[in-house]
Amino acid sequence: MTTARGGLRGWFAGRGKALSGLRFTSLRLRLVVVFALVALTAAVSASGIAYWLNREAVLTRTQDAVLRDFQQEMRNRAGTLPVHPTQDQLQRTAGQMANSSQRFSVLLVAEDANGRAVYGNSGGLSGFALEDVPPSLRTAVNKAQPVDSSNKSPYHLYWQRVTEHGTPYLVAGTRIIGGGPTGYLLKSLEPEAKDLNSLAWSLGVATALALVGAALLAQAAATTVLKPVHRLGIAARRLGEGRLDTRLRVSGTDELADLSRTFNNAAEALEKRVADMAARDEASRRFVADMSHEMRTPLTAITAVTEVLEEELEFEGGGFDPMIEPAVRLVVSETRRLNDLVENLMEVTRFDAGTARLVLDDVDIADQITACIDARAWLDAVELDAERGLHARIDPRRLDVILANLIGNALKHGGSPVRVSVREEGGETPESAQMVIRVRDHGPGIPEDVLPHVFDRFYKASASRPRSEGSGLGLSIALNNAHIHGGDITAANSPEGGAVFTLRLPRDASALTEEPPEADGDGDGSGSGGRARNGGADEGSKGGAR
Repeated sequence: MTTARGGLRGWFAGRGKALSGLRFTSLRLRLVVVFALVALTAAVSASGIAYWLNREAVLTRTQDAVLRDFQQEMRNRAGTLPVHPTQDQLQRTAGQMANSSQRFSVLLVAEDANGRAVYGNSGGLSGFALEDVPPSLRTAVNKAQPVDSSNKSPYHLYWQRVTEHGTPYLVAGTRIIGGGPTGYLLKSLEPEAKDLNSLAWSLGVATALALVGAALLAQAAATTVLKPVHRLGIAARRLGEGRLDTRLRVSGTDELADLSRTFNNAAEALEKRVADMAARDEASRRFVADMSHEMRTPLTAITAVTEVLEEELEFEGGGFDPMIEPAVRLVVSETRRLNDLVENLMEVTRFDAGTARLVLDDVDIADQITACIDARAWLDAVELDAERGLHARIDPRRLDVILANLIGNALKHGGSPVRVSVREEGGETPESAQMVIRVRDHGPGIPEDVLPHVFDRFYKASASRPRSEGSGLGLSIALNNAHIHGGDITAANSPEGGAVFTLRLPRDASALTEEPPEADGDGDGSGSGGRARNGGADEGSKGGAR
């Protein structure tokens, strides 16, 4: 029983797969249907015309032969009867007329010498009777027509086809000119009807065979046409998946071959264009990376000098001329800004080159956020809503970069207090659980047209404010750090006012770790010291956007 049930299931599965291939939007099905409709229309039209022509030919031939024989018998036999024949004479003459080659029934009607109607029937009492003749035909036969140059006789032969109990008959009648009996004939057309039915069945079978043949031809034609289209679809999907070396085999000189050549030319041009763009992009990344590395050496010396100048500025007995003190402070701040920009550019090149790696550790999220806020002296401006004991296995240094950028950005453009909340969202499995960190400010919010671009590099919402204290890379770096964890950051406006940035990170990012940590710790742009970390909290991206 199980085997039979499994066989039926397999059969239905196979039928369903075949039917799914012939979906109503399928070009193959449409071609087959169109071919079948054209063949059906042509076959039905040809069969109908052939049937009609043959029917008319058969019936006309039989009818003409019967009427011609009946007319001859009326002249030769009924015409020899007296004007007032007896019933015996009519009966004998009707029998003789019925024995002609066409074998039809005869009814003769006349008046005897006493003016009474007498009848002669070839079939006896149960044979052909006057009631079997349609009244309209009787009226036409007995009505005298005016004789003139175009009509030489007052009486003519009239005929009519009737059907009785499903059997077709030919009924005809005429009168003897100059006086005499009126004759009627009744001829069964059943043999001809059977021949015509046989012809109709033959034409119907021929139509069905033509329809089947058209469907098979349509299937063959559709296969011939759709095979190149199917190959083209597969090649287009492969090209869309990034396999730019995909090419089609071209054979023939028809339109499909031209389409294949066009596809190959387009794929070749696209491959060349993508290769050129990749080469330029690689050259650009290499230039930025080389420039950043080359700038670090002189920046190290400049930074050392500016730190000495800064210490001298902060020393109470400093000897700077009040006229040059603003310039010194400007040099110190701009040097620090330039140092942050170089570090951020180096971090961006790592993400672009795919060399950024995670260094995972078990982290208490609340402690990590507190450490980030404390290191930047933001304790009085930030409200933390996080339970102790919420642990996650992530990269603490990269989480610090994300938090520094989001919180610093909110403080600069939204104003305090900035509220940071942490929640855990459980998944179906412990590995799918997430940590959700929301950073909300109380500022004017982000314009709706700017929201889609807040994570773009160097994006500025207003061309009149091209310069900001940040590098314009902070939020982009934060988003990349979230992505490398398998998480994400979204920006929105809170219904209560202000902007809300939502960071989602997995509780455990161990599955994303593919290589051991690098020896240099990946050189994050924020640095590990207090000064470098503060500089790494770049707010320029959101600042420029808003």
